Amino acid sequence: MVEPNWAYIGLGSNLDNPVDQLKRARKAVTALEGVREQGFSSLYRSPPMGPKNQPDYINAVMAVVTELPPLVLLESLHRIEQAHGRVRGGERWGPRVLDLDILLYGRYCMRSAQLTLPHPGLTERPFVLYPLAEIAPLSLLIPGRGTLRELLRRCPRQGIEQLRLDHG
Repeated sequence: MVEPNWAYIGLGSNLDNPVDQLKRARKAVTALEGVREQGFSSLYRSPPMGPKNQPDYINAVMAVVTELPPLVLLESLHRIEQAHGRVRGGERWGPRVLDLDILLYGRYCMRSAQLTLPHPGLTERPFVLYPLAEIAPLSLLIPGRGTLRELLRRCPRQGIEQLRLDHG
């Protein structure tokens, strides 16, 4: 265990009832020992980044305080994905039952074969930045990238739609 750190986790799904997938994933993350939920964004619908012949994605961002080191948290998230039927190694940006990404972990910056922090796609993905802005201060500093406010100014919504439904 390490000193508690704030972490932000991106959640996404476009298969097998994505809204329910995200609800169940939220509960599974919250149930992890050493992880406490601090916030959960609205759900957003977004067009797929990769191949267009797949359903739209449902995305959200979750804020947690965790004592788990970054790679241990990542392994725990991968186990949750597997429990939901995620098979890794498929088509890049292809359809998936569940995708859980560590977006930020405190002010950590790291690059390894398993994990890059902050998440390399964070700054140009509206389906991550807009839900993040719901639950994080706009002054949040993304290490090496600027504040969340600055990143939002440079990233138009590009077709994402906030869903108006209960996601608790």
